[in-house]
Amino acid sequence: MTAPRLRPARRTPTLILSAALLGSALLGLAGARPVAIGGVLQSASVGTVTLPGGEMLPVWTLPRLGVTVRNDPSDLRLLLGTRELRYAPATGWRAVGFTPGVKLPVPQLSGGSLFVPLAALNALGLSVLADTPALLDFAAPASVPAATLPPSPDLAQTPGGASGTTPAPVPAPSPLPQPQPQPTFAVNLDTVRVSRTLHRTVEVQRVVLELSGAAQSSVTRLQNGLTVTLSGVSVTPGTQTLESGDTLTLTQTPQGASVGLTTGGGRSEIFTLNNPERLVIDTTTYLDSSVPPPVDPDALPDGVTYRPLGNLHLLSFDPAVYQPRVVSAPTGQASGVADLVRRVGGVAGVNGGYFDPGTHLPVDLVATGGLMTAPSLEKRATLGFTAQGDTLFGYPRPRYVLSGAGFSVTVNSVRAKADPTLLTAFVGDGRTRVGADRLTTLLVTPGAAAVGSALTGVVTPPAGTLAFTFDPARFPQLPRTAGTPLNATLNWRADDGWDAATDALSAGPLLVQGGRVALDPAREGFNTAASIWRPTRQVAFGTLAGQPTIAFLTHGSPEAFAAALARAGVRDAVRLDSGSSATAFVTGGYANLGGYLNTVWSRPVPNAIVLVPRADASPAARR
Repeated sequence: MTAPRLRPARRTPTLILSAALLGSALLGLAGARPVAIGGVLQSASVGTVTLPGGEMLPVWTLPRLGVTVRNDPSDLRLLLGTRELRYAPATGWRAVGFTPGVKLPVPQLSGGSLFVPLAALNALGLSVLADTPALLDFAAPASVPAATLPPSPDLAQTPGGASGTTPAPVPAPSPLPQPQPQPTFAVNLDTVRVSRTLHRTVEVQRVVLELSGAAQSSVTRLQNGLTVTLSGVSVTPGTQTLESGDTLTLTQTPQGASVGLTTGGGRSEIFTLNNPERLVIDTTTYLDSSVPPPVDPDALPDGVTYRPLGNLHLLSFDPAVYQPRVVSAPTGQASGVADLVRRVGGVAGVNGGYFDPGTHLPVDLVATGGLMTAPSLEKRATLGFTAQGDTLFGYPRPRYVLSGAGFSVTVNSVRAKADPTLLTAFVGDGRTRVGADRLTTLLVTPGAAAVGSALTGVVTPPAGTLAFTFDPARFPQLPRTAGTPLNATLNWRADDGWDAATDALSAGPLLVQGGRVALDPAREGFNTAASIWRPTRQVAFGTLAGQPTIAFLTHGSPEAFAAALARAGVRDAVRLDSGSSATAFVTGGYANLGGYLNTVWSRPVPNAIVLVPRADASPAARR
């Protein structure tokens, strides 16, 4: 992987869809018509174009119509049944096995691709089902040829025009250096499609090489780009400058096709697809150094592993070096995930659970440092973390419990707004007021076993202080004076080690449990008809091979996300707030660039799960 390059900002990009070998945008030319085969509409790249000489089709599409071809501008061959047309610049059209009866227009090279007139296909006897101004529908062939025709055997003959007669040989001129015949292979590089997308200041270019069959490939990375060698593949040579400014070069070698791409330092990822066989080159270019870049896999901190698996991206962390914790913005405020990570000296983070965009208040459980700062809905999947860094998954229903001599009372809710019918708790932030007239508020320092202060009316608790507000008439057993013994504990009301939890965050649904899909929206009260369940960018936190892991899916439904996680080997995972809030950050970049479909920027959030260096990590591990 090469480092991301910097380029001046360009205009908003457009998608380039092309039938040409070098991705030229020909579909907007006047007279172009969509093409169907056997009544099945083909992709836009298969449509006709109007060039000098009339309406034409690219030669690479003709095998789909049953025509066997040799796609060579200096030696073009078209064979259908017993009829064949040959064309060379020195001889013009030649007919073999029939007489066309009309003069055929000259083939055209455009954008690196060779085009033939529809008149030539009519002369071959290609069957047409419909020929309208809006559609050209060819009959489906009995078979699609896979092989390429060899060079024409009669290139030295004088042109016979389109009459079909075979002219007499003429004396050969003085010997001149002749071009060496290009090698012929069973697999062709049929199409190159190029698209370019801008996501604010991040440019993503996709080059798709469509092959007629499977082929082995190798990649050589260069300082300013890369070269892909496709063994045993034939190609029409050519060069084109792409919209991004990159140069794409196709070269035929005795070993196969060579595809050169200059990227100016952009980071390229290469992967293969099949049905049909394709090789894809995604190049990400960072255009503005003032905006955070995507993740650079070659510059990750020690102990961090990045796994891009198609549209699923996984960031895993060595538990001997890092441990997860919940980090919150001040009450009622929101921050970018990167800011929350930097605030605590972390290396990576992911946004937390659901929240009210208007108030930035969480709508479900949040606990940090052993203090519950937002109440639980008591039905959604929850992530928990112990002081030692262990990760917990489950459905706890935590409540504060106040106990003293001869009494124990469960707190109703965690909130700043007082309610005379309830016993409410709030973790002070030094600026939010609690309490009300005729209500008592007890201030308790976490870990202390006595009331610090007992106040009546509106109170602003100091940061980190527990405040419990109640009506003394409804809760007569609670103390009302400072110094009275009182224990305030957080009861998780759950099994499986939750009593050791110090941090927790509820979101849901639970996606994977024990390595298997565990999705159950009804259990957790999710409305699958609402937008919360729509296909969008998805984010989760889980474990993979014993390592805490952030997972990001560029686009898909919760079902697709869960299935992808299970296939990747994730053992347990809980979905976090997805969609516009979904953010996966690691020092130096954003994983939620998502390959090429998503922006770097996301909505500020009130909470995040942050990976911080372990205090007890060995010096060697920390390096």
